[in-house]
Parts: sequence; structure tokens; C-alpha cells
Amino acid sequence: MNRRTLLASAFAASFIPALPFTSALAQQGSSIMTAPASSGFAPVNGVEVYYATYGSGEPLVLLHGGLGQIEMFGALIDRFAATRTVIGIDLQAHGRTPAMARPMSFAAMATDVAGIIRHLGYERADIVGYSMGGGVALTLGLDHPEVVDRLVVLSAPFAYAGWHNYNRDGMRAISSALTEQMKPSPMYQMFAAVNPDPERNFPILLDKMGAFIGNDYDYSGRIPSLAAPTMLVYGDWDAVRTAHVAQFFELLGGGRQDALWDGSGMNRNRLAILPSVTHYTMLEAPGLAEIVLRFLTR
Repeated sequence: MNRRTLLASAFAASFIPALPFTSALAQQGSSIMTAPASSGFAPVNGVEVYYATYGSGEPLVLLHGGLGQIEMFGALIDRFAATRTVIGIDLQAHGRTPAMARPMSFAAMATDVAGIIRHLGYERADIVGYSMGGGVALTLGLDHPEVVDRLVVLSAPFAYAGWHNYNRDGMRAISSALTEQMKPSPMYQMFAAVNPDPERNFPILLDKMGAFIGNDYDYSGRIPSLAAPTMLVYGDWDAVRTAHVAQFFELLGGGRQDALWDGSGMNRNRLAILPSVTHYTMLEAPGLAEIVLRFLTR
């Protein structure tokens, strides 16, 4: 096994312990996941993208991390759906959504999400994105501000350099060569539980991810123009560098001055650092749903 494969294997393996088997359990009738109120494939951006909705109320879009799918959010879906219409989306080549001929990119997937919001009859929605989905959410806020009310970025940087070296090296090494190694993992099992042809499509997903997720990008010049009120949420031991997190918040105008005794020195953006939380346990962090919902409550 060469160094590139070793790096990718170690990186992929680091996701495995914390990922719930929610998709497979849902297929077996477990009560962990509530059945969606509606689901289907939306014809958007020249492609068809899978979505599912849960609950009722103001719309809240959830965007999963790389090699995940809607069910990655686990019990958070029910927590949010108690007061909101939750719209879960399987991003390009993930879960039930086809790989498509086009290359994978934040811009293309953000346009897909904007199309689904409109397809479902909404003008705007709140957006919560985790990891890769956080990058899609951020791009959505920058490229399609007209469809975004409030934005929550979970454990995602504004630039590729924001990841720790270990994560960057691992992302650059992902490819279909890891397929057999990953078959025992929850990631593959979650995918196989819902994808129509996982034997064929999982290697395609790995190759598309490898070609996309290791590409350099930097939104620092655009962050100050982000129109939506934005909350950033990270673990204190995240895969995103702590200094990068501080820079992200400062680009949003946060932390540049004292808030003053009456809070009048604050702007509309917020930052949360969760204790004893890593990139891989973020979606299971105690209190995460309450923190997010409090920010989203107008």
C-alpha cells in the first residue's frame, strides 16, 4: 500500500467510530429515524436530486458531510422537525442522488439546493450545513443569497487551508482504491442501504470526492459580503484550525470589539465553540440542536 492510499485509508477510518448506522436502522424499521412526510427527486439545475421532508413549519434545509447522506443528521432531524419543515438533501453522488456526468463542486451543488428550495414552493429557507455540506451552505449564501434566510455552518472552513494538514492530505488521497477497505464501515453501509446500485456507485462517489474535495479554494474576499445572518459552530478539537475559526468570525465582523454592557456592540452573526467535541462527533454534540434553533428563532 503506497503512502497516498495509507493517508486516505487513515483519514476515512477516522470518520468510522462516530457515524451512526441510522440509514441501515431506518431500513429495518428502527424508531431512530422518523419516516419522511414526503420525498422524491427534484428536477433542478439540469439534474435530478433526492430530497425528503419532515415535520411542519418554516423551512430548514440540512446539508450533510462528505460520504454521508440525509440520515447522517440522525436524531437531529426529529429535534428540528418538531417545530420546522426539515428538508434533507442527498447531495450529488451521495445517498440516493445519481453521480451525474458533471464534476462535483460547491457551486454546482449550491445551485442544486437553490433549485430544490424553489421546487418545493419556498422563496427562502434557513440552511444548516455540516463539513462538506457547510461548504455547500456557505457557497449557497454567497451565490444565491435570495433563497437564504439564516445560515449555520457546522465544522467547515471558508478556505481549504483552514483544515489541518492531516485532513487535507487525507482528502487529497480519496479514490475508488479505498472501496473494499470501506465496505465494512458505517459510511458504506449507510450508502448501500439506500443507493440502488452501491457496488457500482460507491467507487464513483469516492473518485468524484477525490477529484473535488482536495481542490484549493478561498472565500475570504467574499465573506464580508455574506448577506445572511450566520452562525459558525465548531468543536474545541475540530478538524478546522482554531486560528482559522477566529479569522472566519472576524471576516463576518465578529469579535473585533467589546460587545458593551447592553450588547449593542454585537452584529447579527454568532460563533459557538463546543467543548469536548471533534469534527467527527459534531452532529452528536449535546445541546447542538438547541444552539442552532435559538439562533434560527426570529
